[in-house]
Amino acid sequence: MGTVIQNRLVTNINILKTVAGLTLFMMLSPAPTFAQKFVIPGTGTKVSNVGDDFEDPNWKFIHNLPKASANIDKNSRHPSGRSNNARLLEGLYRGQPDVVERVATPVGGIKGSQGSLRMRSLNTGVPGIRTRDQQQDDLIINGGHGNYPVSLSPNFVCRVYVPPFEKWDQKTGSSFGFRADLMTHAYKKKKKRRSFFRMRPKKELEPYWPGMFIQFNRNGTTGKEDKHSAVIIIRGNNNGQDMNGPIITEPGWWTMGMSVTPDGQVHYFAKPGVENLTSADHLASSFPYGYRAEWLNTFFFNIVSRNDGRNWSTEWIVDDPTLYLHRR
Repeated sequence: MGTVIQNRLVTNINILKTVAGLTLFMMLSPAPTFAQKFVIPGTGTKVSNVGDDFEDPNWKFIHNLPKASANIDKNSRHPSGRSNNARLLEGLYRGQPDVVERVATPVGGIKGSQGSLRMRSLNTGVPGIRTRDQQQDDLIINGGHGNYPVSLSPNFVCRVYVPPFEKWDQKTGSSFGFRADLMTHAYKKKKKRRSFFRMRPKKELEPYWPGMFIQFNRNGTTGKEDKHSAVIIIRGNNNGQDMNGPIITEPGWWTMGMSVTPDGQVHYFAKPGVENLTSADHLASSFPYGYRAEWLNTFFFNIVSRNDGRNWSTEWIVDDPTLYLHRR
């Protein structure tokens, strides 16, 4: 009997030593990182029927006013606006920018490019109502059939022309957005109801729109500089909070891109110039709002104005928005 008790004591001591060793190992080991693997935007197989190069001199946008404002008053106002080749569409949630037109590609753009897309807005929000606060317009890339599963690592890229700072709307704040339209299933918070029976929560289909914004910092805003600048704001981290990206101090072209990997993670990339993105241009990775993406519908642009009837948004020019898949 004494031998049995002694053996049990030795076994328990060994278990405690193992647990203590594991605890010490966990304390000394680095925290796991989620951004260990990513797909570089602009890689894989190009989806030929999604995106545009704006090289057709007859390209134009049909506005079909008044535009949508379903995000405010639940009014989509059909028929919606679209380009004559149906590759760009008015958003049914927010309306299209007031100016959507093909223009000559600014100096320094993609080699051989003759045409790019210009966007600008004065009246955002509900048509005819000036709220005098920032509102957004959307311009959607027609995703074709959409529903691109994350198993294909959908990724997209675009060149964005940053204008000279003296030509911006001179108000600190977000001016331009480049975003993904993603879907997942998630638990939704519901109002508590008195009941004798507890209902098990169910996951419901949930859209969300992570992306990158270019924010104008009027001189002195950041406390670090006495001249104008801009910053790329990444939306968002695992809790949905914004993250700061690189500072933009000079006008010119930038290449921006996003990718979604099979684990449902979103990856953000940007660099000055129009060269293809590389791993060195990776800014951040996250599961925005704690969501794991299941599929990508499409991607789109935001144009932000003050909606005061007087101050136009900054003029934004983009070129070659393109979608890629890693087909298996």
